[in-house]
Amino acid sequence: MKKRIALIVAILLCCLRPASGHTWDAQRLGAHTVLQLWPNGAPTDNGVDYDHLSPDNTRDISPQMHVFLPSGSNGHATRAVIICPGGAYGGLAMYHEGFEWCEYFTSQNIAAIVLLYRLPHGHHQVPAEDVYEAIHQTQQHATEWNIDPSRIGIMGSSAGGHLAATVATHAPASLRPAFQILLYPVITTDPSFTHYWSCRNLMGEHPSQELLASYSNELQVSPSTPPAFIAASADDGDVPVLNTARYYEALVSHGINANVHIYPTGGHGWGIKPSFKYHSQLLQALRDWLDSIS
Repeated sequence: MKKRIALIVAILLCCLRPASGHTWDAQRLGAHTVLQLWPNGAPTDNGVDYDHLSPDNTRDISPQMHVFLPSGSNGHATRAVIICPGGAYGGLAMYHEGFEWCEYFTSQNIAAIVLLYRLPHGHHQVPAEDVYEAIHQTQQHATEWNIDPSRIGIMGSSAGGHLAATVATHAPASLRPAFQILLYPVITTDPSFTHYWSCRNLMGEHPSQELLASYSNELQVSPSTPPAFIAASADDGDVPVLNTARYYEALVSHGINANVHIYPTGGHGWGIKPSFKYHSQLLQALRDWLDSIS
């Protein structure tokens, strides 16, 4: 019987295939829970029919939550972090900025939830709408997953960092993250140091000045913005490190607990790759910070 159950689980994991044609590497991911984000349809349309995606569509993914729970929490409700991969709002770096972070968090008794959010295609509300729903669903499953609903944080890299910072600075109180972790984030829409393609993919070619200001997150920090851990490289040629510096400045000016690490080299997009020169220092610094706010 045990062999039969193991075989069924293996088959289910190997067959895990989103509507976009992506196929997950089951051995790479391991067993976890997958929830469709909008089984009855999302409130805001981004122009993509997720029920009839072309097999050669390698960008759009049916919005999903992949939930990895720690083992053995000693009866105490754990924290959770919702992870938003980057990709300039035009794709998702699902592994090194998403799935590969899960073991790091679960080993610290933190539930890791990788959010495969919808790409906006110029419909700017869509990604944040997905994050809010992911936070809501995590709150709803908190007892089942042994998660403290008041300790759900958010993490994002690059454009995923912009999404995380957007939620951290715009969320209503009931959905506000408890903390934010940002890696080489896009923060601003200021054309002198933003990431052009992230802004264009999010808001379209000709956004209004009001919309641009709304998504320039260094301008949206308030005393209720959650604590932040931010890491970036000084030599980032894609997303200027000034994005990190300006956000840090805004956080500090509002009295927010902010811990920033600017590494001298590394460029952009290192995620949790061991090839990043400061990989070990990054993981230890983040671990120490998480311990300090627990």
